[in-house]
Amino acid sequence: MSTADKKRVNIETPVYGSTAMASPAPTDTIPMEPTSPEIAYQMVKDETYPQTQPRLNLATFVTTYMDPYATKLMNEAIDMNYIDETEYPRVAVMTGRCINIVANLWHSPEKAQWKAGALAIGSSEACMLGGVAAWLRWREKRKAQGKPYDKPNFVISSGFQVVWEKFGQLWQIEMRTVPLTLEKNTLDPEAALAMCDENTICIVPIQGVTWTGLNDDVEALDKALDVYNAKTGYDIPIHVDAATGGYILPFLNPDKKWDFRLKWVLSISTSGHKFGLVYPGLGWVVWKDKKYLPGSMAFSVNYLGANITQVGLNFSRPAAQILGQYYQFIRLGFQGYKEVQQNSMDIAKYLHDQLDKMAPFKVYSKDVVNPLFIWYMKPEYAKKAKWTLYDLQYKLQESGWMVPAYTLPDNLENFVVMRIVVRQGMSRDMADMLLGDIANAIAEFEKLEYPTQARIALDKNQKVVGKVFTHTHTPTAKAKK
Repeated sequence: MSTADKKRVNIETPVYGSTAMASPAPTDTIPMEPTSPEIAYQMVKDETYPQTQPRLNLATFVTTYMDPYATKLMNEAIDMNYIDETEYPRVAVMTGRCINIVANLWHSPEKAQWKAGALAIGSSEACMLGGVAAWLRWREKRKAQGKPYDKPNFVISSGFQVVWEKFGQLWQIEMRTVPLTLEKNTLDPEAALAMCDENTICIVPIQGVTWTGLNDDVEALDKALDVYNAKTGYDIPIHVDAATGGYILPFLNPDKKWDFRLKWVLSISTSGHKFGLVYPGLGWVVWKDKKYLPGSMAFSVNYLGANITQVGLNFSRPAAQILGQYYQFIRLGFQGYKEVQQNSMDIAKYLHDQLDKMAPFKVYSKDVVNPLFIWYMKPEYAKKAKWTLYDLQYKLQESGWMVPAYTLPDNLENFVVMRIVVRQGMSRDMADMLLGDIANAIAEFEKLEYPTQARIALDKNQKVVGKVFTHTHTPTAKAKK
């Protein structure tokens, strides 16, 4: 093809009249020739069409809606590298301001101008940093005492998010898990303390358990731990994994003590891209005082034109989320955050109550302490049903909804539940549409003459566990954080 012909094709050929759009997208090797930006854009964009609409995804905790100004601001900062303070010094200032704001929401007692905290790519990295700090503090103390430091452990409930399993594996720190039961569906302080010893680096209560939405009682743990530490001579601290609750409790339950108001809470981590209302990925970790942040966690380089010191597992990362978080703090203020979180909570409670009234279902907990909850099928209904919660998940997907069905963690792994996470962007009308789709699905299921494949698998492996009729055959869908 001549140069003139190529130019004409680029100018005149419709996107869907191009050869590229009639050819398979590259899967193994990079194309030999360039593609026009219009066609390349459309090819990539078309790949996303079969996916669920983000605001109908009630499985994820991640923010899927920000206002147009926030989105514009973040898009304009997409090329900014957070770590390059020589080029973007004001980003570093905004990061410090965000850490200060988050720390003060959690009642930091630190009087320094800049609070002890760190930016993270999400709550997973923030958890890692909190855990590593606890481990290093413990190790240095053991070294100073001339004691062995090769068998560290930490204690957490079996409702942990997978990052804690990664933390234990990657740093070779034993993870001791307190089982959850129907009677004790959050971390039992006494059971947690029974697992502690001189090698315990910290106890990790969770505010907003991924699996259930419930909160561990940090105040009760702190009180019991204070007695335990005084009796044993240990100084085991608490790291609070507040990935969800860190942005809910300060606004909706400000009098509840779970944060730095408690003696043994030395660090807290959260997710800015969940109820911090920022697109992913963003997390924060804050320490009660700089003395609890080991100096060995700070790394410095000078090859970007100045001496830059950073606490974090990542180095280069986009600055857009930092601008987005600072924008949300300015735009919404305390009252705005409270109103958004309250709406999410009210809609979650509405769905919770309505689902509990439906004949097949029973909610797991009568309390909704975060804008998410789980439910299961009543045992008496399940015994006769020709369908399962997995069938309901697949049926709702036909209408675009993502509502996950999955099994609970160890000790409750036979309990099949469904979960809804209500985030900014979910309205009461959308909630009613979801309830209507669930009711319609149930009506269709109740007309079935024969059981579904999932139900057949259930019948082969059925058993009654406690008060919940469940199965162990259908593959589990792990709850995502």
